[in-house]
Amino acid sequence: MERHKQAVSRIAAAVRGFFERREPYRIFHGSTNSTRPRPAPGHGLVDISALGGVLAVNRAARTALVEPNVPMDRLVEHTLRHGLVPPVVMEFPGITAGGGFAGTAGESSSFRHGFFNDTVNYVEMVLGNGDVVTASPQERPDLFRGAAGAVGTLGVTTLMELQLIEAKKFVETTYHRTSSVAEAIAKIRAETADPRNDYVDGILFSKDHGVIVTGRMTDDKPADTDVQTFSGAWDPWFFMHAQDRTRAAASSVDYVPLAEYLFRYDRAGFWVGRAAFAYFSFVPFTRFFRWLLDDFMHTRMMYRALHGSGESARFVVQDLGLPYKAAEQFIDYTAEKFDIWPLWLCPLKQTLPPTFHPHTGETETTPNPNGGAPVESAKEILNIGLWGWGPVDHDSFVAKNRALEDKLVELGGMKWLYAHTYYSEDEFWRLYDKPWYDALREKYHATTLPTVYNKVKIDVEAAKRKRAHWRQSVKSLWPIGGLYGIWKSILSRDYFLHRNAEWKFKRGVEGKNKTE
Repeated sequence: MERHKQAVSRIAAAVRGFFERREPYRIFHGSTNSTRPRPAPGHGLVDISALGGVLAVNRAARTALVEPNVPMDRLVEHTLRHGLVPPVVMEFPGITAGGGFAGTAGESSSFRHGFFNDTVNYVEMVLGNGDVVTASPQERPDLFRGAAGAVGTLGVTTLMELQLIEAKKFVETTYHRTSSVAEAIAKIRAETADPRNDYVDGILFSKDHGVIVTGRMTDDKPADTDVQTFSGAWDPWFFMHAQDRTRAAASSVDYVPLAEYLFRYDRAGFWVGRAAFAYFSFVPFTRFFRWLLDDFMHTRMMYRALHGSGESARFVVQDLGLPYKAAEQFIDYTAEKFDIWPLWLCPLKQTLPPTFHPHTGETETTPNPNGGAPVESAKEILNIGLWGWGPVDHDSFVAKNRALEDKLVELGGMKWLYAHTYYSEDEFWRLYDKPWYDALREKYHATTLPTVYNKVKIDVEAAKRKRAHWRQSVKSLWPIGGLYGIWKSILSRDYFLHRNAEWKFKRGVEGKNKTE
């Protein structure tokens, strides 16, 4: 803890200096899982990249004390040594705990446990004036609630205590075939009501082929059933495996080691890795070449390549949250206007406003499990992941994204803010509670920090000028941008992280998270 305290003291001093000089600055984390363009240089920098440790795991209390830059794979490796696992684990190994708290992280267990921040007991933060404080549901609860999803605009998170649950060896994974969009939506909603399910999500490959995937943690596996893994270079990509398992069967079952299940979408970044083969069309999309190029098909390397290439400027990466009643209409719209498949479906426990998480504000009355008066609770929402190539022409790309945002608002939905956001400032603040947010910024000395809108908006004119610059113009020539992105990813040496990951299942090796 002494190292941590010293690091936080340096960070607080740097923030205080910028506050007193009224100078803008930005935070350097060391990595990103956002597809937004990176901010232009010119502002001061507060480097928090050293805050990347798991400081303690308390087996008895089922908690972990972690710094914000701890990625999910390192967190899971630490907790599994104690037979524990976080209730919500972001499905890309490089996403950090701090990113999960300050952003919006909803995954396949979020129908049960809520967003990642709902599993946080308290956070330590450096406020905009350099003060170091603690926020929790009991201490500064308004700050604790407001900072979750506010993308670091109310202060810098430097430590958090996470809740943990008992881990088991496997996830009994069932693939349920559906034959229409309506059936898929009904099936995913029904499965969230089954108390035996620990994980629920879905993949729509087309309007007439969907797969709802349910997972139940277990220590038992039939002796005659082999273990299915997804982390090895010769393993199948998860989405293709789910599709194959349901081509001719209404349902089928795998036994997947727990960590392999949690990070099952790492290879290919769900299915976005397939777009790399479309870009480099001379490379056959075969199992051999997926094996040969596996180092480049993990999400850390893919993010490096995407930012290096500049192709994020024409790649649609949007997560949209909608009420269940509007989901089918929205999917019909995306099918007509974007024709992007597959789509990801993820059921979520909604956070009611005020919040920067996607929300509809809808509530429902449910029976009180403890007896007494019925309970008023938030209705669940459905996350639809839309990820694929957009138009090459920049104006057309922006127009399609703007129309998508308009359609989402029309249907009562909201989007994740990690991706390209084109709302005008007036449009943005019609969706979120500005008086509530402004009061928090004033109370906690954050008025010199950028607002959420300032951080997430896309400056369309600036993006046009950047694309017109000779360097970006050269990178836009096929295949120069793609090759440059690959080179940048190689320089990062991130491929060693997945090659040497401790969480990967090793056959015949004894261990709580490795044995059959």
